[in-house]
Amino acid sequence: MSLPLIVDRKTTPMRRRTVLSSLTALTAAALVLAGCGADAKDDASSAGGAWSYTAGDGKTYTADKTPTRIIAHAYAAKALMEFGIKPVGIYADGKVAEDVGLQGVDFTGIEILGEEWGKIDAEKAVTLAPDLIVADWWPAEGVYSGQEEGVEDSAKKLSELADVVGPAQGDSIVGVIEGYATLAKSLGADAAAIDSAKATFDEAVARFQAATAAKPNLTALAISPYDDVYAVAVPKYAPELLDFQKWGLKVIDPETPDPEFPYWESLSFENADKYQPDVLLFDDRNAPGGQEKLASQPIAANIKAYAAGAMTNWPAYWLHTYTDYTAQLDKLTTFIESADENTGE
Repeated sequence: MSLPLIVDRKTTPMRRRTVLSSLTALTAAALVLAGCGADAKDDASSAGGAWSYTAGDGKTYTADKTPTRIIAHAYAAKALMEFGIKPVGIYADGKVAEDVGLQGVDFTGIEILGEEWGKIDAEKAVTLAPDLIVADWWPAEGVYSGQEEGVEDSAKKLSELADVVGPAQGDSIVGVIEGYATLAKSLGADAAAIDSAKATFDEAVARFQAATAAKPNLTALAISPYDDVYAVAVPKYAPELLDFQKWGLKVIDPETPDPEFPYWESLSFENADKYQPDVLLFDDRNAPGGQEKLASQPIAANIKAYAAGAMTNWPAYWLHTYTDYTAQLDKLTTFIESADENTGE
């Protein structure tokens, strides 16, 4: 499709979602997990035993038995599956086969409840008898993925079937991954496998930091060109970009984020040369669409990084596992090592 492949909260920068048509009303009775408390200690459980987890919404969720029948947002499912926890059902924001964040995941035997943002087959979800729903918590919006404003009312009824839990999106993707690791451990995952993946990831971070330290003046701009908009990502709302900044890459903070949806500063293509970074980072959910869109614009020749071919993709909003983050950091490290700090001058 001409627009980004994943129509989610950040793929369409100008507007968060489109209004979606309604699903068939939910007719089956809801299954409800145990309630939640305000305070919590460290999460702990053993397979089949009493269970508790402190979620990104700040609440502690408990159950007499460790949940085993899990429905998860597709990205959350991928995170749990890396740690050996397989859900019974998933829902995605777009076509699973086309989602850059889901490449290589084997969902065989897992019921797919939706492949369009805001649409979840709640009637089918009932038949799976879930005892837990897992998704990211979005603090800026105060909701879990799949429960946001604009989704179909019947889709929101998924939350009536079981407690919804998951780590919060915050100022680091590392925190999200660690949150899923903690959740997976509470559900019976192998702690040794998690620690091994973390160690490999830490090595990738060290390589990235070494590359940025060697080029302390290198600047980068994260963008998502589409239709008639040159959208510049705001690192404050993109945890992976905050990580890159923390690890030494000077990702530019745009001056005037959109007031209604501050994930982006939306520029017309006539003003796309407002920022002159040394390198451009394209939203990879729309690759190669973003590059093609910019290439079709006369202004492209005035963007020094583009004219110099100093561009690569950026893993936009989908990282949830140590394995994926390691692979993406290694690619970016190689790119940084060959980049020129003076391109944008």
